[in-house]
Amino acid sequence: MSKGLFLSFEGIDGSGKSTQARLLAERLTADGRSPLLTREPGGSAGAEEIRALVLQGDPDRWSPETELLLFTAARRDHLERTIRPALADQRVVICDRFADSTRMYQGRQGLRQTVDTLHDLIIGREPDLTLLIDMDPKAALARAKSRATMEERFEDFGLELQQQMRQDFLALSEEFSERIHVIDGNRQPEIVAQDVYAIVASALMDTASG
Repeated sequence: MSKGLFLSFEGIDGSGKSTQARLLAERLTADGRSPLLTREPGGSAGAEEIRALVLQGDPDRWSPETELLLFTAARRDHLERTIRPALADQRVVICDRFADSTRMYQGRQGLRQTVDTLHDLIIGREPDLTLLIDMDPKAALARAKSRATMEERFEDFGLELQQQMRQDFLALSEEFSERIHVIDGNRQPEIVAQDVYAIVASALMDTASG
């Protein structure tokens, strides 16, 4: 492979995207590659500190505008310190969430244009390929809440937000149809992983030939 490849996984909370990101990293490692599995918010020391600020605490702790600034700051540090160096080393970067999540969660309440403007100014980078794991919101929320972690701030907004985010993610997949692939997550993880790998393997072949 002559170039690095930047992949992101997106979906509502509890959709199984983190599991699929991990399974893909394991499969690519078995293929003899050296993928980098990372996450957002987080993925670098500074960004992990911001993660605690935005994912813990009361659901109404931050306004959407403040959340947007925090997520963008975390993403910039992540991009500089983790993503770009790995791509320069010709690695496959697998990121659990990226800018599309900010477009959905912080872009609500009329802030989508602000999100895109700030992204263009500060980040200026989209994934080469995005896998959107689509799942029934009620089942996904139950799965997310069953984890019982401290990072449940967005889950605590309840089912209504999950339902809205699912519709918004699907609309986003049409807006960025060349980049975002929708995968049915209402199946066994191993079956979903087969679909994920087929899409990624094709992208890797295109990258190598290009």
